[in-house]
Amino acid sequence: MIINILGTGCPNCLKLENNTKQAVKELDLEALVNKITDVETIMGYGVMSTPALVVNNKIICSGRIPDVKEIKTMLTEQKEENDKPTGGCSCGGRC
Repeated sequence: MIINILGTGCPNCLKLENNTKQAVKELDLEALVNKITDVETIMGYGVMSTPALVVNNKIICSGRIPDVKEIKTMLTEQKEENDKPTGGCSCGGRC
């Protein structure tokens, strides 16, 4: 799982980063947590309000700071979505 924290380094961005790292630790997830501060890169995600939490290139939260419990729920949902079986073939289970 690749997790990106988008923000310019303000206290809110730091709080989201800390909450996210704590959630990853409590869930014992294999995850790479990156902090992205480059404004052009952040704009490339289409985020209009930071901080933002991006998991596997999907924006799951922006413009607020979820607590550790809520982030754990978000990460668990993303993990379950990524772990869904695809039917064993390249069609993604549509055959």
